[in-house]
Amino acid sequence: MTFSDAFNYVLFDNPVSQSVKQIAKSTVGMMKPSKEVTPTTIKVITERVPLYKQVAEHGPFLRIAGLMGASAVVLGAYGAHRKYPKDRVDELKPIFETANRFHFFHTLALLGVPFSRNPRISAALFICGTSLFTGACYYRAFTGKDTYGKLAPIGGTMLIIAWLSLVV
Repeated sequence: MTFSDAFNYVLFDNPVSQSVKQIAKSTVGMMKPSKEVTPTTIKVITERVPLYKQVAEHGPFLRIAGLMGASAVVLGAYGAHRKYPKDRVDELKPIFETANRFHFFHTLALLGVPFSRNPRISAALFICGTSLFTGACYYRAFTGKDTYGKLAPIGGTMLIIAWLSLVV
């Protein structure tokens, strides 16, 4: 094989070059106005796709909501049957109930996140906000210590922004 044969093969005769040449010809052919009009047939595909498969295309939000719901039920049962200190029951029980209510509400909100315009941002805000807010409240209700109390307002603000992210 001489140099000119190799050069010819690389530029014109190899399968990649031939494919590029065919694509270029068909593209140029599409750009030229054709005189004859060919009727086009539109085929409508009406395939039933289950809702869980459509939701799964947008991320793992359904599974995360399931885990958050299960943890809300477990923590709710634990908090309902827990014995609080007698001198602080009026203080700690409402904090627990607020945390559990917010945990459930925002778990349900997470189910609607795949239908939003920016589902990953909304989900991240809901998950982080719920974890920070309810985590700080649960910790205080179960231990009586206010160590993580400053995280609750941050989590609450994130939840407000998460709700607004569903609108935008």
